[in-house]
Amino acid sequence: MNSATKIKLDTWLDRMPVIAIIRGVKPDEVVEIGTAIHRAGIGIIEVPLNSPDPFNSIERLSNALGDECITGCGTLVNVTDAQRVADAGGSIAVTPNSNVDVIHACIESELIPMPGWATPTEAYAAYQAGAKYLKLFPAATYGSGHIKAVRAILPSDVTVLAVGGVGAQNASEWLDAGVDGFGIGSEIYRPGDSAEVVFNKASAIVSAIRTVKKS
Repeated sequence: MNSATKIKLDTWLDRMPVIAIIRGVKPDEVVEIGTAIHRAGIGIIEVPLNSPDPFNSIERLSNALGDECITGCGTLVNVTDAQRVADAGGSIAVTPNSNVDVIHACIESELIPMPGWATPTEAYAAYQAGAKYLKLFPAATYGSGHIKAVRAILPSDVTVLAVGGVGAQNASEWLDAGVDGFGIGSEIYRPGDSAEVVFNKASAIVSAIRTVKKS
């Protein structure tokens, strides 16, 4: 894992603990959409691999915003795509599950893995495979009480993320439960949204979460 990338990632999570998930984005719009998200105050952007031509989008986004933002992929489910994400300039790889082989492939490709988990067993398996950023998914299914209980037994160097049904409206509940950040999708971007719409949506989230963090 690139230590400079980790520092940059942690800095962004501390400043604004949001990963923008731009599922369905197209290569010809990704830079405009990503720039709008960054202007709003979010610096971690994920292109899910079930989007149109995702590696092209990751490359364009990384070339345009890689100095300022953390960029990478979501929905990584196989070993071979890890190196393709790295070759495209991505820094992070978010996965829906805890696949040890995929985690190892990410680390070998110098990507920061962010595997999905639901149980303490899955969380520890991912951690022991080398993942330090663990994503509860789908978070709303399990609830903030679940993450509070599991957080208590996780190692102190784990960064816990919540994705799925988590957003500005319930950020306070999840932060109180011990999460370090959120993945937010349609509340920021839906296919067909203009850059202006995305900027306004992302700005509203940033404002709401800043208010929560101050309280």
